[in-house]
Amino acid sequence: MNWIALNSADQLEEILHSNKPIVIFKHSTRCPVSGMARRNVEFEASLLPENVPAYFLDLIKYRELSNLVAETWNVRHESPQILLVHNQQCVYHASHNEISLADVVVKINQLQT
Repeated sequence: MNWIALNSADQLEEILHSNKPIVIFKHSTRCPVSGMARRNVEFEASLLPENVPAYFLDLIKYRELSNLVAETWNVRHESPQILLVHNQQCVYHASHNEISLADVVVKINQLQT
């Protein structure tokens, strides 16, 4: 998986104003469930279209940024959590054992039709 480290509010602003689908994965380095979700997402990485950026947010290191993600897209802060952002909106999000990159890709395909 070609993660892009999400570590600044400036990056979040760029994501907010992008007109293409963007994935954000919020991960807690202290949580075994989060570790399992990350492995599952990375296992399914080949499903993600190459033109869809995937951001990785270490929410232990960047808790304020994680809170800003929740506030910006009006989603409850959870960990682990995956969001699909498109045209300034969070069009899909899931957390814990509900996280599936395959489900995210289905939503991306719906956006592109």
